[in-house]
Amino acid sequence: MSQGIHTALSTRVAALVAAVLAVAALLLVPASPARAHDELLGSSPAADSTVDALPTELTLTFSGAIATDAGASEVAVTDAAGTSLTDGEPSVQDNVLTQPLSGEASGEITVLWKVVSSDGHPISGELSFTSAAAPAPTDTASPAPSASETAEPTLEPTATASPTAPAGEDSSSADVWPWVIGGLVLAAVVGAIVYLATSRSRREKALAENRERALGGGSGADSDAPTGR
Repeated sequence: MSQGIHTALSTRVAALVAAVLAVAALLLVPASPARAHDELLGSSPAADSTVDALPTELTLTFSGAIATDAGASEVAVTDAAGTSLTDGEPSVQDNVLTQPLSGEASGEITVLWKVVSSDGHPISGELSFTSAAAPAPTDTASPAPSASETAEPTLEPTATASPTAPAGEDSSSADVWPWVIGGLVLAAVVGAIVYLATSRSRREKALAENRERALGGGSGADSDAPTGR
């Protein structure tokens, strides 16, 4: 009787162990493909690092060779303002992806990547690093005030140019007036001379006639006297 109970207990334990092993096997089988996916091992610049300036390229190193098909790999690199810093398409060699960069940027740089791993499954991720470059002092906004400042003086000459036209007209009219006044004075002088000459000739003629009359009147009186006698 005790032997039968012991045998039944052993059977149950064996069945329980078999069930646990089966469950463990089911859990381990779907996990094996996940471990087969490649993963990002590192980058240059490294994630969360700080560089003096934006490098000419970004490299991503994976745990296994990634697909080299056209369009299989995609990389987006943007600055804090969302401006793209990529320069062309990425290139892949074995497990290293290289993305050319261009431009100047300061502050946080964000990298988004997507590749196809060696097992054919796409994987993606995100990282960021900081650029300590300071291109902001180039003051791209400063030329705008200088342009407006240079534009303002261009308005002032046009304003000052308009009064010069009346000034020229006043000066020309002022130059004419002396000639007009001189002509009037000359005409008055000539008229005075003519008047004086005419009046003088008339006066001399009148004196001559008076003298002739006086002389003629005296001779007539002398001739009458003897006849009276």
